[in-house]
Amino acid sequence: MKIRTPLALTLLIGAAAGAGAATEIVVATVNNGHMIEMQKLTPEFEKANPDIKLKWVTLEEGVLRQRVTTDIATKGGQFDVMTIGMYETPIWGKKGWLKELKTDAAYDVDDLLPAMRNGLSVDGKLYAAPFYGESSMLMYRKDLADKAGVKFSERPTWTEVRDAAAKIHDPKNGVYGICLRGKPGWGDNMAFITTMVNSFGGQWFDMKWKPQLDSKPWHDAVTFYVDLLNKYGPPGSAANSFNEILALYNEGKCGMWIDATIAASFITDPKQSKVADKVAFAQGPYSATQKGANWLWAWALAVPAGTKHAAEAQKFITWATSKDYINLVGKEKGWASVPTGTRKSTYMNAEFLKAAKFAEAEKKAIDSANPNDSTLPKSPYVGVQFAAIPEFQAIGIAVGQQMSAALAGKVSVDEALKTSQKAAEREMRKGGYYK
Repeated sequence: MKIRTPLALTLLIGAAAGAGAATEIVVATVNNGHMIEMQKLTPEFEKANPDIKLKWVTLEEGVLRQRVTTDIATKGGQFDVMTIGMYETPIWGKKGWLKELKTDAAYDVDDLLPAMRNGLSVDGKLYAAPFYGESSMLMYRKDLADKAGVKFSERPTWTEVRDAAAKIHDPKNGVYGICLRGKPGWGDNMAFITTMVNSFGGQWFDMKWKPQLDSKPWHDAVTFYVDLLNKYGPPGSAANSFNEILALYNEGKCGMWIDATIAASFITDPKQSKVADKVAFAQGPYSATQKGANWLWAWALAVPAGTKHAAEAQKFITWATSKDYINLVGKEKGWASVPTGTRKSTYMNAEFLKAAKFAEAEKKAIDSANPNDSTLPKSPYVGVQFAAIPEFQAIGIAVGQQMSAALAGKVSVDEALKTSQKAAEREMRKGGYYK
């Protein structure tokens, strides 16, 4: 009698194997437009790969970060593919938490934009493939600039930008000279402020990992930022991030906006923007140096080391980040809707260039951003608008709150930077960087 259960189980297992059941892979992703489009195109992948079924877990950005971080740190194995960014990839790749991505000749890894490939690699090995990428640049109302007699250099100085904001600013008619992020967060106001600090000659940490928030470049940059927005920005700037400013810009209320290059496709879309035909572009402004004056980010797909389905996960990532996928979206949804900022070939595609008048400025911004050399003094960290160390999230959040408070007039710039310096020192000591 005892022998029957194992035999029965063996027969059942054999039957299941014979039926050729598809392997299910679980993909954790962020709930934004490009990713929603990828989910809609899932049948195309499954048709070409009948042995693989995709299961989607779609989450808001903050929740996604928490879930994937917990899962990968505990080797939970909940996900086979994770959507992560340039912050996590170098940290997790170095820790051995991600599988190296092996690509074949058809994938053409050399077609990836160098800035994206480098930002997602550790020691020359690719640990995440870019699904879409971005830098930051100056987007402005050409009609208002012309009316005010303002002409921008290809990469203007911050003084040029301030002078232009003063001339364009017309709050009586509902137009503000400049709109910039003020909402606190390491990926919100601090993404923008860090590029500004870089261009003023500053850095987060010196080569001994000592925080530099009480340095002259930080003081000069943040004072300039607070004055600029208080004089020529919209009221309530301390609460504005990407989405709030996008709405203002599309209503025609911003003379200038410095933010993610991905915004260009929205503000030039006549279905969304009242000023779609009046937009022009320049590179991110600078002060003492052009190094680190515009950020670099990619939403990328990676395979966690804990997956049991690495080969299938890699197959999906290869499909979703390929030239063929971009062509598929172009054909199905139109070339203005393709995920940009990842491949050289996209920027050589005549149909894309015709649909996207921002393409040249976007590519120039991405090409000029170097996460391995983004500050005037030498820095020990990788990253343009962040430092790729685990402690940075907590530091960036604490500093972001202080910068937002300074912008709102609740504390002085000096007080905000002193408090920020102490918070950063505390975290770095806790992390064992110095005593």
